[in-house]
Amino acid sequence: MLPGDFQAPKRPTGRRLVLFGAVGIGGVVGLVVVVAIATFVISAWLGLPLDAFGLNDGPEQPIAFPHPTHVEDLGLDCTFCHRNVTEGAAATIPAVGLCMSCHMTVGDDKPEVEKLRNFHTNGIPVDWVRVHRVPDHVNFVHEPHIRHFSEQYGGASGTCQLCHGDVGSMVKVKQVRSLKMGDCVDCHRDNEAPTDCTTCHY
Repeated sequence: MLPGDFQAPKRPTGRRLVLFGAVGIGGVVGLVVVVAIATFVISAWLGLPLDAFGLNDGPEQPIAFPHPTHVEDLGLDCTFCHRNVTEGAAATIPAVGLCMSCHMTVGDDKPEVEKLRNFHTNGIPVDWVRVHRVPDHVNFVHEPHIRHFSEQYGGASGTCQLCHGDVGSMVKVKQVRSLKMGDCVDCHRDNEAPTDCTTCHY
């Protein structure tokens, strides 16, 4: 055979075929995983995590607090538990002692109430998992927002729903708005509130 003549490639062995197949399948699976992770990260960064595969169902809490029972069935207002929301920056989570003002006598047959009582007996605060968060360089103060919107939306409870959604009907609390800068700036513009940087970044 002269140099440069065409040579038919040798037929790959069975072992090589299996190796090529495994590498191909591994590459496709790897690509799918990378695309899935990138989609989740980008969607969470730009807004909310995708509502698929339970990615935006809200975190598991140490006690499965039933908001529908307290809000819809008993008619409690948000401010009954989140007492600082009309006066300060943070809405605050109620202390175990506030919960026990009712649950010393109510809820004997409920396992979640027993967990609450154990926290109280041992003097341990409930370590709730935070659901709504803005970046650390943002200073969000609840009080002026509650004051501004309360008349329009029928008190604090109606106002809370603007950003937090209908928490009173949620079995597990989850984030429903992105709470990103664009979301806040749009709301400020719509309501003729200041949009200069020092309003939130100080």
